[in-house]
Amino acid sequence: MSRRLADEYGILLKNLLEFRGSRTTDFTAACICSVVPPLTGMFEDLCRRFFGVTPLLVTSQIDLGMPVRYDNPRDVGADRIVDAVAAVELYGAPMIVVDLGTATVFDAVSRDREYLAGPSRRGSTCRRTRCTTTRRSCGGWSWWRRRRPWGEHDDVVAVGIVLGYAGLVEAMVGRFKAEIGEDARVVGTGGLVTVISDHVPVFDDINQELTLVGLDIIYRKNAAGLPSSGASAGMSRAG
Repeated sequence: MSRRLADEYGILLKNLLEFRGSRTTDFTAACICSVVPPLTGMFEDLCRRFFGVTPLLVTSQIDLGMPVRYDNPRDVGADRIVDAVAAVELYGAPMIVVDLGTATVFDAVSRDREYLAGPSRRGSTCRRTRCTTTRRSCGGWSWWRRRRPWGEHDDVVAVGIVLGYAGLVEAMVGRFKAEIGEDARVVGTGGLVTVISDHVPVFDDINQELTLVGLDIIYRKNAAGLPSSGASAGMSRAG
């Protein structure tokens, strides 16, 4: 099954790259940030067989440029580490990263550039919000520019979800700052952050490329330990 899935994803990526005028041979390096163990090995296999490179797998055991101060560093999601590395590199420390995607995640980095982790919340509510908005004729999230704390007709559930999440973000950021410093910068990322940011003035910046930037930084720190096929090159960004 894993072999078949690797082939399927490989063919899909190959076709997408060719559509954008690129080839699999154009890539000299790969870096994987995975929180789905059954797919991790499959994509490692894909990188070797379709791109001819040995990928770097991000874990807490490689050189991240910052220590992970968590009881069991192996339990921290690789995506959270990658975002934190990028945020500190771009904006400095202390740092608070708020990721509003399929899950709602808060990450803290101390003034000494130590990753402290943070709480997370299941993303089911976010998915319900997406489903609610897809039924509206105006489309997307543009109708959320208004700030009234009540809904109209079938909007009441979405109002509660969005403003509830805004309150959650504001409260959590306040608690984080009380611990790591009031001067901590706050960076938001994830698919729903632009919606929530309209209702809570806590973000210093919104950056939807944190994960890509973090992958590039971590790859360059660890490239020397990889096989020669990709060790000397930086991460390629096509299209």
